[in-house]
Amino acid sequence: MKALDGLDSAFEHRARLAIGVLLARHDEISFARFKQSLSLTDGNLGAQLRKLEDAGYLALRRDFVERKPVTWYRLTDAGRDALDSHLAALQAMIATAAG
Repeated sequence: MKALDGLDSAFEHRARLAIGVLLARHDEISFARFKQSLSLTDGNLGAQLRKLEDAGYLALRRDFVERKPVTWYRLTDAGRDALDSHLAALQAMIATAAG
């Protein structure tokens, strides 16, 4: 099936797909905001973010807000391209299934 060609294994996990979609909508999101939005544990969220970072799809920056460390994440250009291709492949699969 041609639609499968655009799928990216980095976005096959639902948490990683949700991270990508949230970042496509918002330029930057903090770790705490992801945790709140996705209801994941620190360890699980950290592991999913790391996989996307290792794939070159996320960039991060560390900052301090009221003397507390805050980590911010954003999609890289490669991450945005990969997410767009993955979503297009999913849409093509849905269209095929719908007839």
